Amino acid sequence: MNYYNEIKEKLIDNEIYSKVKDYSKERNRVITYYEVGKLLSAAGKHYGENIIGKYAEKLQIEVGKKYNRRTLFRIRQFYSVFSNEKVSTMWTLLTWSHNRLLIKIKNINIINYYIEITIKYNLSVRDLEERIKNKEYERLPEDTRNKLIESKEERIEDYIKNPIVIKNPKNIEVYKEKILQRLILEDINNFLKELGGGFCYIENEYKIRIGNTYNYIDLLLYNIRFKCYIVVELKITPLKKEHIGQIHTYMNYIDKNLKTINEDNTIGIIICRHNNKFIMEYCSDERIISREYITF
Repeated sequence: MNYYNEIKEKLIDNEIYSKVKDYSKERNRVITYYEVGKLLSAAGKHYGENIIGKYAEKLQIEVGKKYNRRTLFRIRQFYSVFSNEKVSTMWTLLTWSHNRLLIKIKNINIINYYIEITIKYNLSVRDLEERIKNKEYERLPEDTRNKLIESKEERIEDYIKNPIVIKNPKNIEVYKEKILQRLILEDINNFLKELGGGFCYIENEYKIRIGNTYNYIDLLLYNIRFKCYIVVELKITPLKKEHIGQIHTYMNYIDKNLKTINEDNTIGIIICRHNNKFIMEYCSDERIISREYITF
């Protein structure tokens, strides 16, 4: 079999296609590179590793300078990763630039996660790169990662990262909760992404009246996917048992005064400096979630 001629023909067809059919050129490019990667893999096994370098020398002259040795090795790596039957076939819907980021990841489960969220949230290459850099998958709860592997039904808390990353570009000292709240509000979009999908901002310092006393919820959110309100309380201290009582009261208030019959019960998220698994172990309300935060 003449591997070189078949590789050359596919790459030339891709170059022509990319100039004529702009709307689908990325998908064609991805499929072409997958097929070329398969041929390169077979050629390497048949003729040895040096054959890829020889192919690169000829392809740069006959097809284009971009098909150098490094590019061909990357294309072969692309095939090696995505030929694994455990990898989601949805990679064909991503661009080559997206897939180039994914082939650097060694774990198949992590690759599948980023494929799913890239398609689900229409992530740009830059967005995907940032999420990978911030180790989003690694910050998912262990139960969530197991659910993803086993394709189990999701709950609202599954995609809330731990720790939650709050951006602090000016490196401001967070010595009180108001400062933490301000940092969140300065980049509310990033904060909502840290919580997962479907979260919407309603108000900060949301005022409620309990008897003759006014109280203020740090952040009131809504999740359009799960159709429920979310009460968020910010704590710059380790988690304490009184935090549970406080947020539980606020959640009950929202359920009684805002929630409609068509909406699910309110969720409470306590964001604290350090978690305390022993306190959460004895929290009887599964709607209350605690997460640590870090700033950078």
